[in-house]
Amino acid sequence: MAEQPDVVSIGDIVTDAFIKLLPEHAQTYENEEGKWIAMPFGTKIPYDHAEVIEAVGNASNAAVAFSRLGLHSAFVTNVGGDAHGRDMIAALHKNKVDTRFVRINPDKKSNYHYVLWFGDERTILIKHEEYDYHWPHLTPNETPKWVYFSSISEHAIEYHDQVSDWLEKVPDVKLAFQPGTFQMEAGAERLKKIYQRSEVLILNREEAVIVGGGNHEDINDLFNHLHELGPKIVVITDGPNGAYTSDGHQRLSMPLYPDPAPPLDRTGAGDAFASTFVAALIKGNSIEGALQWAPINSMNVVQKVGAQAGLLNDEEIEQYLKHSPDWYKPTKLQ
Repeated sequence: MAEQPDVVSIGDIVTDAFIKLLPEHAQTYENEEGKWIAMPFGTKIPYDHAEVIEAVGNASNAAVAFSRLGLHSAFVTNVGGDAHGRDMIAALHKNKVDTRFVRINPDKKSNYHYVLWFGDERTILIKHEEYDYHWPHLTPNETPKWVYFSSISEHAIEYHDQVSDWLEKVPDVKLAFQPGTFQMEAGAERLKKIYQRSEVLILNREEAVIVGGGNHEDINDLFNHLHELGPKIVVITDGPNGAYTSDGHQRLSMPLYPDPAPPLDRTGAGDAFASTFVAALIKGNSIEGALQWAPINSMNVVQKVGAQAGLLNDEEIEQYLKHSPDWYKPTKLQ
């Protein structure tokens, strides 16, 4: 009989092909519409190197992080009936992620994205394949303690209703929600049941404004708006400023863990933070403890290429925590 998962992640999975651009053959510039990358048009451009990384994406990164942190981690996702799909399932197995709920779509392609890697930032060319999303029938022995729901295709909007209907039947299961682009575009009203059911909601500061409204400059106002949607614990990450959390009773601020070297690649830093925060709670940590764990995994991920190579186990996180500066601790938000 298969072991009961501690956590089931839900979301899309993708293979990322990283193409590292050379600084002498590309440049960035800014205008009123934002920051852009530019390269010569209609010519051959040398590049540094390419790396293909299988089985990534917000939910997949989380599933691997949970496994690395010693949890029984299962994953509900879709792949195509192609070599990329087989390679992604193999990569999940290698990371000890339970793949019994991975659905193979024989006549479809697997998600494959191209990452233009320039300096420590990346521009990702994306294409979501259209799958027929179905929530699996979970037996009592397959029902997890937690569900972690993240980025999924715009074609899966009704799938959220299936997930929320199932969650109504299993009130003891806790939900962590890290919405992706299309989920935020769908609006908080369309995904009302998901937000109401969330034990933990994790967003960055810009996303907090999109989802809940409120004043970007006032973190307390952002928290007030997001709590109105229903989640018990709200986490807002804020780039170099660290992160903030609110559980409706106390609000805390947490600095970044100091980088041992300049970041190599920022891909997956947010996923590492979010999943590690949730993993700490699953393992019985307090919110304060979870806030101290999460930035450490995020810090280490940006020291490697891709979203998963730098993910730590719990013993490694504890070692970093043991050697952390005195100021590395949550403080009450003013």
